[in-house]
Amino acid sequence: MNIFEQRESNVRSYCRSFPDTFNRAKGALLYSTSGKEYIDFLAGAGALNYGHNNDYIKAKVLSYLDSDAIAHGLDMHTTAKQNFLEKFSESILIPKNLDYRIQFCGPTGTNAVEAALKLAKKITNRSGIFSFMGAYHGMTLGSLSVSGNKSMRLGLNLGLNNVNFMPYPYEFMDSFDTIQFIETVLNDVNSGLEKPAAIIFETVQAEGGIIVASIEWMQRLRKLCDDHNILLICDDIQVGCGRTGSFFSFERAGIVPDMVVLSKSISGYGFPMSLLLIKPELDAWEPGEHTGTFRGNQLAFVGGTAALEYREITNIEQDVKVKEFFLKNFLHKEIAPINDKIKIRGIGMIWGIDLANCGDLSFAKKITSRCFDLGLIVEKVGRNDTVIKILPPLNIDISILQQGCKILKEAFEYNYHLNEIE
Repeated sequence: MNIFEQRESNVRSYCRSFPDTFNRAKGALLYSTSGKEYIDFLAGAGALNYGHNNDYIKAKVLSYLDSDAIAHGLDMHTTAKQNFLEKFSESILIPKNLDYRIQFCGPTGTNAVEAALKLAKKITNRSGIFSFMGAYHGMTLGSLSVSGNKSMRLGLNLGLNNVNFMPYPYEFMDSFDTIQFIETVLNDVNSGLEKPAAIIFETVQAEGGIIVASIEWMQRLRKLCDDHNILLICDDIQVGCGRTGSFFSFERAGIVPDMVVLSKSISGYGFPMSLLLIKPELDAWEPGEHTGTFRGNQLAFVGGTAALEYREITNIEQDVKVKEFFLKNFLHKEIAPINDKIKIRGIGMIWGIDLANCGDLSFAKKITSRCFDLGLIVEKVGRNDTVIKILPPLNIDISILQQGCKILKEAFEYNYHLNEIE
C-alpha cells in the first residue's frame, strides 16, 4: 500500500482516473516520476489556461518572491493588489465598457458563488434562487444547493434551500422553449414558486456535458431578469478567462450580467483565487460582511496581472480562434464518423464528445482510460460521465494539440475494433 492509499482520504478523485505520480510539468505536458510524458487535455480542470509553469508569469512571480514583498495581507491595500486592480480595469473592464466592483473572495470559486447568492438575497430581500438542470457551481452548501447533480447532495442530506431548477436548453432545444417556461412559472399565480432573488447560469455547462447556450437564449434570459427585477449571476469560473475566445464567455451575446463569478485561471498560474464582479449599484455589503483569511492571495494578484499582460503580448484570443477551428474540424471529421450516435459540442477551447447514445454508459471511461495508457490526460463529464471533455491549455502548441487528438482517435478506434461501440 502506497502512502496515498494509506493516508489520503477516500475523497480523492482525479488520481483514481490518472493513476500515476507526477513531478514535473511544462506547457501542455505532464511528466511522471518514471519519466513518462503525458499530453494534458485537463489543464487543472480549467485552472491552467496558460499552461503549466508559463515562463512569462513565472518570472513575474519569482521576482516578486525574491523581493520579500507581501506574501499574505488579508484584504489590506498592497501594491500587488493595486497592480492587479489597475491592470484588470485597464485591459478588461474599460475596453469592454463594463463597470464592476471587484470583490476578492475566499480562494476557491465556490466561495465566490456563495458570496453572489448571499448578496443577491440581501439586495432583493428574497430567499429563492433559480438554477438550471445540469448546472455545477461548487461543493460548499450554498453552491452545492444550486448544482444539479443529485448524487453530490445525497450523502449530505442537503435540501434545495429554496432553489428551483429550470430546464436548460439541451435536449429540449428543438421542442421546448425554456425561457418561455420560466416566464410562465413567474407569471402563474398557481405555479407554487416565488420570484427568486437571482438566476445563476453558465453560458456553457462544462461539468454538465459541454452544453453551449445560444446567443438568443442568453439575450432572452437577460431580458426576462430585467422584466421581473431578478438579478442575473453568470458563473464564468471554468469557461471564462478566454476559454470560449473572448475574456468573458457571455460577451458573444452582448449581455451584461449583474454579477460575474471568476476563479480557476484568473490567477494565471494555478494559484487559488476567486473574484465576484458586482455592478456598483449592487455593492450593498457592509465591511467584513463576507470575509475570509485567504481572500486576496498576493501571489495570485501577481500571477493574474502577468496573465493579463501575457494575453496581450501573445494575442491569445486570435490563437484560440485558430485552435477552435482545428478542434471543431477534427472532431466532426475524424471522431463523429466513427459512430453516427456520437454527438459533438463545443466552443473555443472546450469541446465534448457525447457517447450517451452509443450503448454501454462506460464507453467514455474505457476511452479515457485508453487515452491515459497512450499518454493523454482527458476527463469525463456530463450525465453518467458519458461525455469526454477536451480542455487543453489555450496556448498549447498546435503540434501537441494535433498529437493529443491523434491519441484520442487511436483510443476510439481501439475500442471500436474491440466492438465496444455498437
